[in-house]
Amino acid sequence: MTQQLRLRLRRPATQSRAEFAEGPSNAQATAAVDAWPSWPGGCAVLVGPEGVGKSHLARTWADAAGAVVLDRLDPEIALAAGRPVLLEDVDQGAPDEALFHLINLAAQPGGGLLLTARIAPTGWPTTLPDLRSRLNALFVAEIEEPDDEVLEGVLRRFFRERSIRPPKEVYPYLLRRMQRSIPGAREIVRRLDEAGDGPISRWLAREILEGDTQNLDLFE
Repeated sequence: MTQQLRLRLRRPATQSRAEFAEGPSNAQATAAVDAWPSWPGGCAVLVGPEGVGKSHLARTWADAAGAVVLDRLDPEIALAAGRPVLLEDVDQGAPDEALFHLINLAAQPGGGLLLTARIAPTGWPTTLPDLRSRLNALFVAEIEEPDDEVLEGVLRRFFRERSIRPPKEVYPYLLRRMQRSIPGAREIVRRLDEAGDGPISRWLAREILEGDTQNLDLFE
């Protein structure tokens, strides 16, 4: 029998809300985003480690709210007047005075501010006492490390983007053994796709994962 070959067809990656994988680990954050525009003071902060989907969820909010996305290192305050604003990775550095003004503008009619960060705003450094008090009072929603429901959802999305339909038994096999992060899910899908022209299978997944020294203990 002739081996069936895979055609490597790529679909454009999207960050729509429909493509955001929801589960218990991000339920608090999705509920918080959906509560817009009822955030206290017009502000909310999405907090979580790298690779849990903060940017994806934040960008879906920005699209729905018609928000302007500002550069955290050089935010143009004039663009924020009377409209929602998204500012990402704020804990990695943002001008104190600009952040202070953005928080104040968020409470005005038509305003709003969504921030993303890896740590809660109570841990962000600042030399402005007024900003410190505002940061400590911000409404925070946490995204935790992805659970199985979220990881399976992102695996399915990454496979769809590569026009791959693996057998259903591949998913539980990967979930028990893969690196438990969204970047990890993207990487394993890429490696499976580039491993050869044959069909994706549980055995191919095992061959790849057994080759990772960080996963060798899972097969003893």
